[in-house]
Amino acid sequence: MTSIDCYCGSDIEFQNCCEPLIKGLHKAATAEALMRSRYSAYATHQADYLVVTTHISQRKYHTKKEILNWATTNKWLKLEIINTTENTVEFKAYFLDNALQSHIHHELSTFVFENGSWFYVDGKFF
Repeated sequence: MTSIDCYCGSDIEFQNCCEPLIKGLHKAATAEALMRSRYSAYATHQADYLVVTTHISQRKYHTKKEILNWATTNKWLKLEIINTTENTVEFKAYFLDNALQSHIHHELSTFVFENGSWFYVDGKFF
């Protein structure tokens, strides 16, 4: 089996970085780790993981169908972490849309640690 670098941009192989989080084998230790794994989940079309790592109070705003559509209609190219705090991550996600037009999704995401797990709450877009 060929090893691939993780989609999140770390220098670690996917199978040793975000994949164990996406598969539920480990929990993200930090908000940044959760954010990176969520980016990798978009890149690998893992909508279930994106739903369960969204805070319960926000899930009604993000359906699995909408998440999967956003994940699959775009080609995810690169993640750039701009800044992190304990519960926020500012990042840029570079992608091509279905017309192969280049885009940058620039967001300041907010996370909460609850019951031993990190969850995505919301984001401010730039």
